[in-house]
Amino acid sequence: MEDLMNLPGGQNTALVILDFLQADCRNADYDKELHSLGRDLNITREVPCSDPRIQDVDDGDLETDGHLPSCIAVSLDDIRPAVELLWPRNHEGAVIQQVAEELREIAAQLELSVVAQATQNLSRNITTTSLEQWKNHLTWEVQRVMRQGVGLAHLPQERVMVALTLTLVKGVCEHAPRLLRNLFCVALHYICSLTLG
Repeated sequence: MEDLMNLPGGQNTALVILDFLQADCRNADYDKELHSLGRDLNITREVPCSDPRIQDVDDGDLETDGHLPSCIAVSLDDIRPAVELLWPRNHEGAVIQQVAEELREIAAQLELSVVAQATQNLSRNITTTSLEQWKNHLTWEVQRVMRQGVGLAHLPQERVMVALTLTLVKGVCEHAPRLLRNLFCVALHYICSLTLG
């Protein structure tokens, strides 16, 4: 996986991909895989479950304002540690998040039936072939949908292709989270080749 970060733009592209894939996550297994992937790529950090700023003593009673003690909220973090993307703390981090948001907006405009069919095709093809063929399947589905027309000719086509790619990856991985790591790597290679080409 470290080799992926050495691709031209690999670190920033990986951050954009993860941000895109994490939005509106409703599948616990998929979410778990995303967080694990982020940790393995060294672009996430564990958020500690005890917050040193919290000075409350847990006596088991309600606070005077009627809320539960804040230490209960902290203990909820113990159930599943939170993971955050390690965003660069500068303009670059804001740009990465903006790009991911713009890609999500484009993805929202893609015709659902076309995307659903392409997602099914991609899922079927990658689950029945070797990993070496996955990039070919992803490329073929993206190109097929683009040729079919997505009705977004007014937008930069490279961005539409990236949004479509990430939408397909998310669609497949939400139903089969175990495919996330490999499909993430394939998508990262594919997107980097789009931006270089």
